[in-house]
Amino acid sequence: MFSYFGSLDLVRNREVIMTWPFAAHWIAAVLLCRASAQYSSDQCSWRGSGLSHESHRRDVGQIYLRCSQGSLEWLYPTGAIIVNLRPNTEPSSGGTPGFHACVKPRADSQGAQVYLERAGELRLLLGERAQAQGTVHCFSLEEGVLFVEAVAQTDISRRITAFQYELVPSQGPAAYMYPYLHPGTAPCKPCSDEEVLMAVCTSDFVGSGYIQGVVKPSFTSSSSSTSGANNHSSFVVTLSRLFRQKSKVFVWGGTRGRGWSGYVRVPLRCSVHAGGDEYLLTGFVHFGEAWLGCAPRYKDFTKLYRKAQEAGNTPCQMDTD
Repeated sequence: MFSYFGSLDLVRNREVIMTWPFAAHWIAAVLLCRASAQYSSDQCSWRGSGLSHESHRRDVGQIYLRCSQGSLEWLYPTGAIIVNLRPNTEPSSGGTPGFHACVKPRADSQGAQVYLERAGELRLLLGERAQAQGTVHCFSLEEGVLFVEAVAQTDISRRITAFQYELVPSQGPAAYMYPYLHPGTAPCKPCSDEEVLMAVCTSDFVGSGYIQGVVKPSFTSSSSSTSGANNHSSFVVTLSRLFRQKSKVFVWGGTRGRGWSGYVRVPLRCSVHAGGDEYLLTGFVHFGEAWLGCAPRYKDFTKLYRKAQEAGNTPCQMDTD
């Protein structure tokens, strides 16, 4: 799973930004070994163990992940690994401008520190203790690659470093709608007719039902330039119809076992009316959580959809009966 290159004596202080004494030698080693570095088994996620490399505690391995989202799980970490995140739409060579990566550590992640590395300089992104908070951290791919270094331990048998990642364009509508990249800047406005019709076709989940009530504000993210605070709320929803969902964020057996139930996240500054009318609920799933997108009243949506059908303007077909 790894491609290794020479043992390095990594001597550094523990400041947030650090420069290696042997940076020039390290960079040369990276350039020499990139040609032979191996891809992960599915190019989206990687899982490996440090136990088989116990005698190579100072080795550094290369991992390439080329997907819009995936995960990493490093059991019993020793030494260090460099994680190169790339979108699968980019060419295999050259830089990767125009994309951000967001990383969410697993609550039980421990045993390693996660840095951003560029030109031999390290900047701490995720400390070992901070990973238990599960906070999402975002950074531009132009800022560097992930350098995951095992923390020296006398017993590594219970140490697992694990996180999920998602890639998102740095600019454009997708960037501003992404909840972790620009916290607090997503527009709070009703969707246009065209946006509603497109949301039915492109959303990760589409259903109709009721918003029951708010749970609590939620912490969102920290990025290299901005930090999010308690700027999102979670709402309980019950669905009488579930047209589509990419991941199981809604489960059967809602109110009295007559539908699906789950939670959706909404920016705190956006008004949401719980109870009363039935809504068309659309949105996207990020790190296993549903985020609400276009949500018109269901009776208004059915009128819009039938009108678009009659005019032949529906971008996709769905059964509204």
